Amino acid sequence: SLDAYIGILRSLGIGGYRDENGALKDLDYGPDHFTCFQFDYDWRRDNVENARRLHAFIQKKRAYVQREYEQRYGVEDYDVQFDIVAHSMGSLLTRYYLRYGTAELPDDEMPDLTWDGANHVERAVLVGPPNAGSAHALDQLVNGRDFGRFAPKYESALLGTMPSLYQLLPRGRHGALRAAADTSVVVDSLYSPSFWKRMEWGLADPDQADMLRTLLPSVDDSTARRRTARAHLRKSLARARQFAAALDRPADRPDSLDLMLIAGDATPTLAQMQVDRTTGALDPLGEAPGDGTVLRSSALMDERVGGEWRPSLRSPVDWSHATFLFEDHVEMTADPAFTDNLLYYLLVHPR
Repeated sequence: SLDAYIGILRSLGIGGYRDENGALKDLDYGPDHFTCFQFDYDWRRDNVENARRLHAFIQKKRAYVQREYEQRYGVEDYDVQFDIVAHSMGSLLTRYYLRYGTAELPDDEMPDLTWDGANHVERAVLVGPPNAGSAHALDQLVNGRDFGRFAPKYESALLGTMPSLYQLLPRGRHGALRAAADTSVVVDSLYSPSFWKRMEWGLADPDQADMLRTLLPSVDDSTARRRTARAHLRKSLARARQFAAALDRPADRPDSLDLMLIAGDATPTLAQMQVDRTTGALDPLGEAPGDGTVLRSSALMDERVGGEWRPSLRSPVDWSHATFLFEDHVEMTADPAFTDNLLYYLLVHPR
């Protein structure tokens, strides 16, 4: 029911997909729905947790579709395969699910790369995926998010309670964070709790004492609140480091799976931040092509960034196809070219 996704739902509706929630209220599909499902998830929580929820959702809908096939067509035990259209962070939990299924993410090693999730998915279309993270996530975790003059500000400590936001941090090796004193120096410390503590960022910011009091109303002692906040910061950064490593390992997709990319290009997008390592002040530094939120290079997971350039793409993601639109992160889903390409991938492109 959120307008942010109405473009995707309309595109699917044009293609004949029936949305079970009736989000397209101007279209009445009658009793014909059994082909399209919305997976909603708490985007504040860990993406591995949400990948497991996605699996449970798929299993539930698989059983439903099998019953419909048997009732409508007399086909028993139909081998249901799903297509997934995922936007932004949804692309990250989709990629984890495809690669690792319901496997937990160990603290000190990589899960077995089984492609278990791909046993149930034939095609995944990833729209605006922050595969290499986004500098906006770092900016908001450190400086908070201000929605405007008449809207409340989300303080950095509040955002710092959300594990998923750390999983959107850009990769240090891509040069996303530079030293303010000399911007040629890359600061590759984004997953270091001691660095965040030294910079007094987010949950380690002493100026966030009032927010910590709000977040931990049952803890009377300020020292205990700071200790709890920093423990959560350490856990979230460690989890984000492991999550990034799990998605960044190169892997050829199974022949049965297609991975399609639709990404924004040509819109100036925050690419680099600079940090004053004396005061901890974090400020924008530079922009690059993207969709205003996610860089083109992040969507591609282009490992040439910050490394040796060569003509062909170097990415741990084995893409089947990629399409670029000159629109921003959400508005691209309302572009006719988005509808045209999405439905081509789902309905026409050879399988």
